[in-house]
Amino acid sequence: MEFAAIFALSLLIGALVVLVAVAVGRQKDELSEQNEQKKDTSAPVEENVAKASSKKQKQQQRPRKEKPQQHTFSHKLLASSLKNHSGNVTCLDFSSNGKYLASCSDDRTIRIWSTKDFLDRDHKCLRANVEFDHATLVRFSPDSRAFITWLSTGETIRIYKMIKKDDGTFSFKAASEDFPQKHKGIVMNIGIAETGKFIMSASVDTTIVIWDLKGEVLATINTNQMTNSYVAVSPCGRMVTVSKDGTWKLWDTDVEYKKKQDPYLLRTVPCQVSEGSRIALSPDGRVVAISNGCDIAMYNTSTGELEEEFHGVHSEEITDLKFDINNRFLVSRGDRAIRVFHNATGYRAAIQDMKTMLKKASNDGVRQRLQQQITDAQNALDTVLNAAKN
Repeated sequence: MEFAAIFALSLLIGALVVLVAVAVGRQKDELSEQNEQKKDTSAPVEENVAKASSKKQKQQQRPRKEKPQQHTFSHKLLASSLKNHSGNVTCLDFSSNGKYLASCSDDRTIRIWSTKDFLDRDHKCLRANVEFDHATLVRFSPDSRAFITWLSTGETIRIYKMIKKDDGTFSFKAASEDFPQKHKGIVMNIGIAETGKFIMSASVDTTIVIWDLKGEVLATINTNQMTNSYVAVSPCGRMVTVSKDGTWKLWDTDVEYKKKQDPYLLRTVPCQVSEGSRIALSPDGRVVAISNGCDIAMYNTSTGELEEEFHGVHSEEITDLKFDINNRFLVSRGDRAIRVFHNATGYRAAIQDMKTMLKKASNDGVRQRLQQQITDAQNALDTVLNAAKN
């Protein structure tokens, strides 16, 4: 009897142990399934987060649109390169006092540069904005206190006054109204008379308009030609032309027109030319500069000899050449940069001319003055050439 009771109790305890073991096993299985479900549900989320993060990184790593690189050019006679314009330079002009260079660009700005900074490493400039348009031509007034521009879209002239501030810099004030539209063809040149009282604009449709400073038309001239190619005046009484036949010509225009004298040809020189070749004559008439594509050649007008060549000056075809009033520099444009060259050819030509004059001089005062001028010119040339070696 006691044995049966003990046996029954043992069975009961064993059954309880089995039930507990089964319950614990089921609980572990349920917890394991829940963990697996959590992993399954969290995996897509984590994957999406990872993809979003990777996409964001790729977006951040996308290369920015790079600005076009400036064309590089170097030469022993390159004085400086002016590079503040963000668009192609459309026109250049030196002031009559020799202190400033004006440049306009399709970046809707006009820049005024100080020529005394040409030899410095940093080239500061003053900026005038052209609202809702850009200037294709710019010309200083004879007193260097204002400049005029031709607007591309507006097809009209705008005057800017240069107001000097206490610190020596300038502010620019545009006239209250632009000139009225009078030209039917593309305007290729504008200019101001030496008196400062008249403004001229010339277009390819054979028309030249003479204006007063307020924009009133004083006269309209029809040249009765097929087209006008260019209008310009030489301050030294001489003129140069470049032709498609591969020559440049030097003319003397200082003649008596009332006596029906015609300009006469002084020299014809062979040269390399292209369809868009430009030519410039130094104010003293001693040097001619000619562009051929992206290259420039400089000639001595007295001898006709080629003295300097600059190759690959700009990344695009050269569209303008200018000498400063003091015959020290030649500037060119053809892209966003302005190249400034030392006029070594001019120094050499001036020295040679003065040596010839010195031989003929009979007055001691004249001889001393010429000798001093020769010394000054030689020192200036030596400075340029020595700087080029360093």
